[in-house]
Amino acid sequence: MTSKLSNAQIAWRAAQDIHDGAYVNLGIGYPEMVARFQPEGRQAIFHTENGILGFGEAPAPGEEDWDLINAGKKAVTLKPGTAFFHHADSFAMVRGGHLDVAILGAYQVAQNGDLANWSTGPKGVPAVGGAMDLVHGAKRVAVITDHVTKDGKPKLLESCTLPLTGVGCVTRIYTSLAVVDVEGGRFVLREKLPALSFDELQSLTGAPLHLQGDVADLIVPEV
Repeated sequence: MTSKLSNAQIAWRAAQDIHDGAYVNLGIGYPEMVARFQPEGRQAIFHTENGILGFGEAPAPGEEDWDLINAGKKAVTLKPGTAFFHHADSFAMVRGGHLDVAILGAYQVAQNGDLANWSTGPKGVPAVGGAMDLVHGAKRVAVITDHVTKDGKPKLLESCTLPLTGVGCVTRIYTSLAVVDVEGGRFVLREKLPALSFDELQSLTGAPLHLQGDVADLIVPEV
C-alpha cells in the first residue's frame, strides 16, 4: 500500500473544515488532536461532556490543574469566557442541537452513515457512552480514522458488523488515504492521496466508492 497520512495529518485535514465560531465536540482520544490545528483567523469553541465550554489548549507539562479536565480526563486551560455547568446541562446542549459539529473516531463506518466506534470485546468498554448523544445531537458528524484496520481490513463498509453508536449519522470521513462523504446511502469520494489510484483505493474500501465531479488531491503539510 502507498504511504498514508499520519494521525496528526488526518486531524489537520479535519480541522480545515471547522468554521470560525463553531461549537465543537471532539471525541475522546485521537479526535482531540483536531484542536491543535485550527486555521489561522478561525477559532472554534470547544465543548466537553463533563461541563466546560470554550476551554483552551493543554497546559505545559508540570503545569496541569487536575481540577480542570475534559471528558477524556486530560488537563485543559481556561480562556476568557470559559463556562462551567452541570453534566446534565452539558448533555442538554448536545441533545438540544446546539453543537455545530462532533468529530469522532471509528472502528467501522457504513455507506449509509452508520457508525460503530465502541466495542464490548476483550479490550472494549462497558457501554457506548455519550457518543450516542453526540452523533444525533450535533448538526454535523465527521469521523477521523485510518482507512483500514491494523491487519489491513476495510473500515468503510457496506454495513457495520460491530455494535452501532448511531444510525445514519456520519456525513464525512477523513481517512489516512482519502476524504469521503456519505450522500444518498453511498460513499462519494472527494479527495485522495495523489499517489494512490482510484482502483487501489477501491480495493481497500469495503463498499463501492462513487464519483461526482473531479476528485481533488489530498495534500496535507508535515505536522
